[in-house]
Amino acid sequence: MSTEKKVWLKPIMEPLRPVMRELLTASLFINLMALAVPIFVMQVYDRVIGHNGFATLKGLVIGVGILLAFDLIIRTSRGRIMQTAALRIDVEVGTKLFDKVMHLPLRTLESRPASFWQTLFRDVDTIRNTISGATATLLADLPFVMIFLGVIFVIGKPLAMVFIVLFAIFIVLAWRSGTAVSESADREKNVQTARDNLVAEIIAGRGTVKAVALDRAIRPIWEEKQAGTIEQSIQRGATADGYVNMGQMLTMLGSVALTTVGAVYIMDHELSMGALVACNMLSSRLYGPINQLVGAWKSFSAFHQSVERLGEVFAEAEERRESGITRERPAGLVTLEDISFAYDQKSQAAAAIDRLDIRPNGITAILGRNGSGKTTLLKIIMGLYHPAKGRVLLDGADIAQFTRAELAGWIGYVPQECVLFNASIRDNVAYGAPGCSDEAILAAARIAGVHQYIVDLPDGYATPIGEAGSRLSAGQRQRIAIARALIGDPPVLLLDEPSASLDRQAEEDLRATLAELAKTHTIVIVTHSPVLLPICRDVVVLDKGSVAAAGPAAETLQRLFGVRQPQPPSPPHGIGTQPSAPLGGGVRIGVGGAT
Repeated sequence: MSTEKKVWLKPIMEPLRPVMRELLTASLFINLMALAVPIFVMQVYDRVIGHNGFATLKGLVIGVGILLAFDLIIRTSRGRIMQTAALRIDVEVGTKLFDKVMHLPLRTLESRPASFWQTLFRDVDTIRNTISGATATLLADLPFVMIFLGVIFVIGKPLAMVFIVLFAIFIVLAWRSGTAVSESADREKNVQTARDNLVAEIIAGRGTVKAVALDRAIRPIWEEKQAGTIEQSIQRGATADGYVNMGQMLTMLGSVALTTVGAVYIMDHELSMGALVACNMLSSRLYGPINQLVGAWKSFSAFHQSVERLGEVFAEAEERRESGITRERPAGLVTLEDISFAYDQKSQAAAAIDRLDIRPNGITAILGRNGSGKTTLLKIIMGLYHPAKGRVLLDGADIAQFTRAELAGWIGYVPQECVLFNASIRDNVAYGAPGCSDEAILAAARIAGVHQYIVDLPDGYATPIGEAGSRLSAGQRQRIAIARALIGDPPVLLLDEPSASLDRQAEEDLRATLAELAKTHTIVIVTHSPVLLPICRDVVVLDKGSVAAAGPAAETLQRLFGVRQPQPPSPPHGIGTQPSAPLGGGVRIGVGGAT
């Protein structure tokens, strides 16, 4: 494991050093007391049975009983120590991972499938179980096998060479098994990830899968990936089982060799019967941890992979967590300067804008064909996508110097696909401004035109909406998303096809709402709706990520489509009559005119 990928674990493990010292101390006493039973058996064979020493037997039984009682107490204490370590690891790593994921840029989150991020939180469980579970106990006991080897030298010196040879063979076996199982586990993990990604896509699009009966097309793909997973799992299992079986065979071989050599020395009167029996018992304590190590490499490999995956994520660049300055509520002037953005190095620019000013207190419509970059432009404006070149200004201040939380408070956003959470309606609206009052929630719902529908429900605002809002219609989800965007009263509102799921009456209600909001808010709306376009003050037309035309809506639409824009019943405050901008090149929509 590279140092860079595991360095994140050191600050978390550092406070646990006292706990680990307690764990090692407890393991030392547990292993020392494990000598009690073999020594007891040896004394019974050598001093009790041959000499009818009933009094000696009584004293030995009492002594061993006391030691076993202490052993139980210390083992219980060690279990609690490990539970404490597990709790700390869960809290530290889980919290660190959640904070990191929440502060990663959107492009980083989009660069990997959803199953990858789910796997990360399972990696926290893997790390916890490895550091505080049976594997940690094995590692804590492993250094003390030398104690048993030393005792064997004392009570059965003629047998020491047998132990040394077998011990060396076990070490080589454990090392070889670790290498083989780790490589096999890596291959298995890769094919499992491919299968899990496919399953995640099927579940996410389950409605489409059922409606179009895609199971017939997807089944061969799934069977191929599942077959690969099974094949790699069988290979990994066969490799691991082979080494485990070899370890068990060596254990039995060691017992046979030990008994054979011991019998020879007993017949030569160089070893007692009790010493041979005790050494046989100690051999299980000596070989047991190493034999477990042979079978525990899968856990070590999983731990290694989890630490590396988390290390890669923790090394990712994240969004700003603290602002360079503190400023008051913006007025809503949005400026884009020399913007260039592409989804990856091989793709053409998804946005290339020399200059674009969006005036405050009015509605600006973003038009263009599918794939022209309308949604990308909105995400750049609100700081979700960071341009490779250029900057976005809010009232003259670069938005790169503000945190995500501050920008979310100033720029409300309603995406084209509204995502709600499995909670109550109230909670979903309140997520836009945590800690907001009930009055603010009611006001936002009324403005969004969803309040009347909510109060007609049996549980009102406490109504659970199901996974991703599945209990609501698309139009209802969209209105709740609009209410969520309005809850903090942000000066800038970005709406991506907000009327796509609304009927004509709801769309006209939304038009009236937006017209009223435009008197005090900057509204940028992606739409081709003939109902909403008449209330737009300015229009920006995109083509392949560039501004093809921009200017006052009436003149720009007439120039582009040869029709005059229908005028709304009551135009919003601040509608300008500046001349439209020419096609192509840099565009500026400003108070003083378009250039």
